[in-house]
Amino acid sequence: MKKVPFITKQQAQELIQKYPTPFHLYDEKGIRENARKVKQAFSWNKGFKEYFAVKATPTPAILQILKEEGCGADCSSYTELLMSEAVGITGSEIMFSSNVTPAEDFVLAKKLGAIINLDDITHIDFLEKVTGGIPETISCRFNPGGLFQINNDIMDTPGESKYGFTREQMTEGYLKLMQKGAKYFGIHAFLASNTVANEYYPELAKILFKTAVELKQETGADIRFINLSGGVGVPYTPDQQPNDIMAIGEGVKKAYEEILVPAGMGDIAIYTEMGRFMLAPYGCLVATAIHEKHTYKEYIGLDACAANLMRPAMYGAYHHITVLGKEYAVCDHKYDVTGGLCENNDKFAIDRMLPRIDMGDILVIHDTGAHGFSMGYNYNGKLRSAEVLLKEDGTSQLIRRAETPKDYFATFDMTDLFHNL
Repeated sequence: MKKVPFITKQQAQELIQKYPTPFHLYDEKGIRENARKVKQAFSWNKGFKEYFAVKATPTPAILQILKEEGCGADCSSYTELLMSEAVGITGSEIMFSSNVTPAEDFVLAKKLGAIINLDDITHIDFLEKVTGGIPETISCRFNPGGLFQINNDIMDTPGESKYGFTREQMTEGYLKLMQKGAKYFGIHAFLASNTVANEYYPELAKILFKTAVELKQETGADIRFINLSGGVGVPYTPDQQPNDIMAIGEGVKKAYEEILVPAGMGDIAIYTEMGRFMLAPYGCLVATAIHEKHTYKEYIGLDACAANLMRPAMYGAYHHITVLGKEYAVCDHKYDVTGGLCENNDKFAIDRMLPRIDMGDILVIHDTGAHGFSMGYNYNGKLRSAEVLLKEDGTSQLIRRAETPKDYFATFDMTDLFHNL
């Protein structure tokens, strides 16, 4: 699969006149079309809702677009709750899934009327203590332990994960919550990250659907929804095939009809909490080549660095790179593409075959729409970049300005020293 940027060199040059590189750019048209496709894929389920994982792209303008497309918000912190409220996402439109949760986070989540998804059985008493009671609707996060496999391929190791209730704790937790006044229940699980296998959601659904039937039999709980969480990934490398969300929706429907419907539980709503699938392909990091170095290897230095996109440095993750205007040139130069941090792992690509890169060339780093800007940081005093929205009509909108030194120093009480900034 050839990875093609959603902007041309001419568009990039026009944008750079307004917004100096580096900046993260988002494609409104792509975001909206994808959100509609997800909704269509699960339209067979009357109560379906996608709760976008705010941590993937915590930007109000993006949340507003998704809200307009019918999405809710999956929040995991106090500030994510505040951001969701600010764009008008409140009440049951919020799923609050966190771990090692501070008291003030639970208090705000309950105040906003969010659906609280408990990560640990001890949080039942803690939630009751800090908020004064258990809400009528509550969810519990299930961790089946062991290995999670699809067709004998190990996808992940839930038994090594810090998240969720054991199977025994799910029964115990439901009974305890019922004693404390809970009336309506949900089940949540996240068993593998960034899967590019259409079988992931259907296999996870089978596990959760069977668990729901068992829990209903064991506790009599009124289970209203099952949350498949995230984990549906995107093809970061050109050789990977993208997920087919329509096939995924059909796979979940088949499991639903085989397991839940015969058990008299055919009115359960299906929820998802996708971040990467919803946004990653519809964002890119736009940067300029500002330095070249010829030593033991050939290096191209960008005005962006790992502070703008951490994944390659942190995980060794692959992000495809396009040199705008040279999309069809021969990739006959081997480069390490780097940033300027004082860390040797600050590399967007290692031994990457690319066209010859000249100083001033504009590079697009693909698939940064999720877990791109959001994982940024200020190491070396680097300042976080702007975020720009490429709107459906072809115009652009600055949706987050670039940080300035004044922002960096804002938390210090050093007014006299920095009054000139």
